[in-house]
Amino acid sequence: MDYARFVRLRRPVWEAFERQLAASGRRPSHADLEETALRYRQVLHDHALAAARYPGTAAAQRLRSLAVEGTHRLIRDGRNGREDDGLVRFFTRTFPALFRLHLPLIGVAAALFLLSIFWGLAITAFRPSLGTAILGPAAVAGLEEGRLWTESLVTTTPPSVSSSSIATNNVSVALTAWIGGLLAGLGPLYVLVTNGLLLGSVLGLTLHYSMGGELLEFISAHGFLELTLIVVASAAGLGVGRAMVAAGDRPRSLALRDAGRDSLKLLLGCLPWFVLLAAVEVFVSPRPELPVSLKLVLGLSLETAFLALALYPHRQATRDSQ
Repeated sequence: MDYARFVRLRRPVWEAFERQLAASGRRPSHADLEETALRYRQVLHDHALAAARYPGTAAAQRLRSLAVEGTHRLIRDGRNGREDDGLVRFFTRTFPALFRLHLPLIGVAAALFLLSIFWGLAITAFRPSLGTAILGPAAVAGLEEGRLWTESLVTTTPPSVSSSSIATNNVSVALTAWIGGLLAGLGPLYVLVTNGLLLGSVLGLTLHYSMGGELLEFISAHGFLELTLIVVASAAGLGVGRAMVAAGDRPRSLALRDAGRDSLKLLLGCLPWFVLLAAVEVFVSPRPELPVSLKLVLGLSLETAFLALALYPHRQATRDSQ
């Protein structure tokens, strides 16, 4: 597809998303949030395509701006309401209630994710060439020289750019898992399996070149929570898929509406953590001068803080989520 046709076909989506972002004077409904999240996913897809095929063009710059603004809009949603309905209420009542509601699906997603990691690790242990295909020749050449590809985060790319790119990518993965639930749950299953295989293969390849310790050191500050968030976002998508496949006694449209509402709230509760992790992954994880113990303590502290918040007990939590 040439540049002119790409802009002509996709411009209506961008303009519609801009109008949604501009309509910030009123508190959005659940339907508004769902539509905004869907268009946000489309904008992220177009942004990735424009950055790869048409870098430096006006469309690429416009899409980058829309992606950043969309991230900010989804994260700050709820601040314009009353104090009782603001962020404190959401994170201390609504989000914990929905997290506990989705615990069975979170367990299923975590089990599938771990199985995929071990699968990727086993495959790469027997066939290192598969890991080479995943990482690429440049990264493998660095491993042969005793260097991780992650060094580029502090040597070649400005931290602000790296942080924005990582946050956008992580949010894109989470949204893919959530929206993919509409495909009878196949989307989140795909995210879990592919990301698990990727992580297992990368770990297996670094072990093959005796660089496993360096990789674990790099991910110790952000890896625990990042993997947890991917599992939770996938569980949110599985909730939507379950409503489509097994609606129970209710009409499927009603079950899907309720599941979409609850899973969206669960996803929104994860988004600020993705932004925080992007900063950690750029400013802390690749720094060799920082002690491993400090990175590990930070990673475990972030994971503990998230789980403590997600499992926050409140007697009104269940009622507030409805």
